[in-house]
Amino acid sequence: MTRPRLVLAVDGGNSKTDAAVLSEHGEVLATGRSGAFAPQREGVAAAVEVAVAALPYGLPAGGFDHVSACLAGADLPVEEEALAREFAARGFGGDVVVRNDTFALLRAGASASWGVAVVCGAGINAVGVSPAGAVARFPALGRVSGDWGGGQGLAEEALWHAARAEDGRGAPTALTALLTAHFGTATVEELVIGLHVGRVDEERLHELAPGVLAAATAGDAVAASLVERQAEEVIVLAEVCLRRLGLLETPVEVVLGGGLLTARDPLLTSLLDTGFALRAPRAKPVVADVPPVLGAALLGLERLGATDAAMARLRAHYDPTGPA
Repeated sequence: MTRPRLVLAVDGGNSKTDAAVLSEHGEVLATGRSGAFAPQREGVAAAVEVAVAALPYGLPAGGFDHVSACLAGADLPVEEEALAREFAARGFGGDVVVRNDTFALLRAGASASWGVAVVCGAGINAVGVSPAGAVARFPALGRVSGDWGGGQGLAEEALWHAARAEDGRGAPTALTALLTAHFGTATVEELVIGLHVGRVDEERLHELAPGVLAAATAGDAVAASLVERQAEEVIVLAEVCLRRLGLLETPVEVVLGGGLLTARDPLLTSLLDTGFALRAPRAKPVVADVPPVLGAALLGLERLGATDAAMARLRAHYDPTGPA
């Protein structure tokens, strides 16, 4: 009896990498998890090694029938191609499709195969797909490509304001006490020097994001201005995707994902609801309650031409109450 075709779905994020092995019938056979997927920092080979570590068991003989990998750091076509080549060279299989991780969020969180997704976790990015398959996306290379926000960006901005508040160049803010308490320093200057000389890991700054949101809710004007700016960045990313795809006048889901958005902070959520109502009133914001690896898996099944029943079975595994 011929075995069912196997799909490996990978969601490689800035904080963790999830993998799922599934059959073409939509059955999840095994799952695994490993660390952050960071090809731009660690290199392509090291990043794919993280995906290897997420495999729940070894590679099947001849590899998988299809690999659907949605990955942070796959921001440009040349990066997607380099990662796909590395997966193939490692014996994952001959049919490998690498996409940016925003595509996984969109496919997992939307009820259809199209719409807009904005991820706001450690960083920020967005993607839009039209009903006809047209795509709107961004380079998402950080400040050099016009990006602002996410946990890391929000925290860096909080540090900037706190440093200026402490030395007198800026307005007083509760963020000063937030930073010193979190990192256990006597002053913000001590923290800044620690970051400069490497005693403090700069990547830990994203840990401050919940505190910034809390300070804004408590009435700190500087923190509130940062949360307002974050909301504006989320809205403008979605709005531009909708405009590029000609969907501003079409009822469409905007899937919101990443730690800052799935936390459902009341102030940020209220700002987003107001902004979408004014700027994209036909859009329906949807906070993703399912893991993005589901999206990578659904894209993998679509690649194999799986049945509707298989798609429904897969979604039910991760989202028993959601749409098929």
